[in-house]
Amino acid sequence: MLFRSGDKFSTSRNWAVWLHEYLENYPDKEDKLKYVLTAIAPESKDSEFTWKEYQARVNNELADIFGNFVNRTLVLTHKYYDGKVPSLRELTENDQELLTELKRIPLRISDLIYAYKFREAQAEAMNLARLGNKYIADQEPWKLIKTDPDRVQTILNLSLQITANLALVFKPFLPKTSAKLEQILN
Repeated sequence: MLFRSGDKFSTSRNWAVWLHEYLENYPDKEDKLKYVLTAIAPESKDSEFTWKEYQARVNNELADIFGNFVNRTLVLTHKYYDGKVPSLRELTENDQELLTELKRIPLRISDLIYAYKFREAQAEAMNLARLGNKYIADQEPWKLIKTDPDRVQTILNLSLQITANLALVFKPFLPKTSAKLEQILN
């Protein structure tokens, strides 16, 4: 790739991330490029692409936020319930608030997409993953499993609902990742 970090994209000067070269060098990583380019899309001002920012967004957002939440949810579901969706038990006030947000966020994403605000829509999708991370970290099902297994069923049920919603809301931004996640969730 002939693009130099810090330079503005310019095809006339041959400073660009050429898609065919990227796909040759990084097969099966097109979702990562889509994600980063959407995150820095010049919707209202110029933007700058750097490989350092690419790496930071892939590691800090896709892996640490999105991937961490999905992995925790799936691993705990397999560990405690053999990969089957546990029952939804009694809901706490916190659970009710989570369900309200779970309804609100996809609607907000849809509104933003229809308003051609793709960067904001993608950021809102990542906010859903952040919400899931905070929820599972605050609830600590790995500690509660010994003292309140019914509560853990609800926590993981809601976490799986968030995971399924992530597969849906990220479909425009991470189509291959979303399809893979849908397949895992069956």
